[in-house]
Amino acid sequence: MKWIVIVILALVALVAIVWIAGSLMPREHRASSRITLKQPPDSIWPVVSDLGAVTKWFPEITLSERVGAGPPERWRQKMGNKFDMQFDVTERTPPTRFVTRIVTDKGAVFGGTWTYEIAPIAGGSTVTVTEDGWVGPPPFRVMSRLMGQHSTMDTYLRALSRKFGETTAPVHMP
Repeated sequence: MKWIVIVILALVALVAIVWIAGSLMPREHRASSRITLKQPPDSIWPVVSDLGAVTKWFPEITLSERVGAGPPERWRQKMGNKFDMQFDVTERTPPTRFVTRIVTDKGAVFGGTWTYEIAPIAGGSTVTVTEDGWVGPPPFRVMSRLMGQHSTMDTYLRALSRKFGETTAPVHMP
């Protein structure tokens, strides 16, 4: 019986530590990742901006469908069996800039924007994805840090690189 009390107290202590640690972390964050491709912006833009076709080259997205006629241009995506997410396209500036914002309801755990920037360079282009996000509940902030705030962006950029037959490792930007 004594060991049950010890286990329960240890679990309570662990939850308290995670909650306190998350409370000390900022709610907002910014993370950017960049790849360099041997493609001009005009070749990259149609791939990045065609949200309906993302499931063909980014395997983590299992569903991507337009919601309603808009405006705003709203999309629903499903990431594997994890979760559904809706977001609005808030800016389209072909062939260099594309911005999406997560649609959040009251009580949402996270939210924010992804900004895709395609810049020409000698011999190709850079593609930078910047997440300006927030994570609400303190335990989720800890999870976000442990999983890595660049994780999804890096996976996206690696898949984009493969789409063009290239192998490029994302670089985290300051």
